[in-house]
Amino acid sequence: MGRRIIFSVAIGWLPLVLLTVLFQPRALGTLLRDYMVSARMLIAVPILLLGQMLMESRFRMIVNQVRKTLLSGVDLARLETILARLVRLRDSALPELILVALVLVHSASIYHERISLGTAWIVHGLGTPTGPHLTPAGWYYALVSQTIYQFLVALCLWKWLLWTVFLFKLSRLNLKLEVTHPDKHGGIGFLGMSPIGFAPIAFAIATAIGATWRHAIIYNGAHLITFKLPAIALLLVIVIIAVGPLLFFVPKLAVLRRKGILEYGSLAHLHSTEFNEKWILNREGREGELLSAPEISSLTDLASSYENVEKMQPFPLEKGSLLALALAVAIPVLPTILAEIPIKVVLKGLLEAMR
Repeated sequence: MGRRIIFSVAIGWLPLVLLTVLFQPRALGTLLRDYMVSARMLIAVPILLLGQMLMESRFRMIVNQVRKTLLSGVDLARLETILARLVRLRDSALPELILVALVLVHSASIYHERISLGTAWIVHGLGTPTGPHLTPAGWYYALVSQTIYQFLVALCLWKWLLWTVFLFKLSRLNLKLEVTHPDKHGGIGFLGMSPIGFAPIAFAIATAIGATWRHAIIYNGAHLITFKLPAIALLLVIVIIAVGPLLFFVPKLAVLRRKGILEYGSLAHLHSTEFNEKWILNREGREGELLSAPEISSLTDLASSYENVEKMQPFPLEKGSLLALALAVAIPVLPTILAEIPIKVVLKGLLEAMR
């Protein structure tokens, strides 16, 4: 992983420095201070590489738990078939070639956007009869550096799509769910940890978007309020992509909860009726046996089981996963905030809020 990160930085960022030194040495300082480039090549790209490792590790952990606890027999064999197909898709070169082609087409379609940035190391010829055009470093950034970043984003999203397909297929299998399971999700609460695997992707995307907003504030006179709705939309889209696959299990868990309430409600009614008959209406002469009666313990256990059924949540999501996603979006946006609001003001506001 370390070698991959070093290689990606060496290919994606170092040539920009060398080309700028060779062809526009006076613009080197502008390049080194360009947060849009640093955010993508020095922050987002390493995070995406590390994120793939974290995401696949999380997937393996969840799949192993599914094998151990949720499936058996024919359904377990079906799971292995599903996994084999998805692994073949993951390891196939064709989807990656398609992603590279799409990224290159996208880079070509935003050529004029590169020109409009007007940054000294990207564009030269401003105000000349021939008009502005990309520098060698600008061409390299558009065709190579951006391609590396966008390809890694697309690759991570492709793998997440495969994971989404897996969860959909899994939700169609005959899962061994238990309505009284203490995780309050029928025994599949561990699936709620999967959105954490999307957090590095969210962090990388938010870093790049936040850098673009920061550039607009510093160089184009934009204001933070301009990006309020886009920021909310970004957070919502990320949460939907990361958490949405868990919705596949909601119908099955909702049916399980309703069925459990009816079944355990009937059992509780029978037990309570017998208890009332034996120890309330006809306990005379046997009061000394009440405290040691096994019905006391079973009544308490049944009440606890019924409480678990009532508190069961059909949506298997952990609060920690939502927090991780929120932080993955909020932290990269901090430099954007600091572009308009001094850090002293931000810290003062935080301290006052804590009082």
